Amino acid sequence: MTRVERDGEGFVVDAVLVAEILGLSVAEVRAGMREGAITTRCEEGQGSDAGRWRLTFQHGGMARRLVIDENGTILRRSAFPLRSPAAPGSSSG
Repeated sequence: MTRVERDGEGFVVDAVLVAEILGLSVAEVRAGMREGAITTRCEEGQGSDAGRWRLTFQHGGMARRLVIDENGTILRRSAFPLRSPAAPGSSSG
């Protein structure tokens, strides 16, 4: 398996790659996926981003994102903290 492969409408990402980007072992990735501690999201690009997808992996208050093309080639990697939802009744400002 290459690191990211096309699987019909979605993609399959090698557990070694997920472990690398999350800073975990492969065993921790597998357990985290089973337990729901690691979540994923796949978004298809539109307009000028057509032919690209964003694969986002969330774990431990952080998100790691891969932007890939239709062949599964990684075009860009990024990481960012996840925002906590606002407490009920709180206001921003």
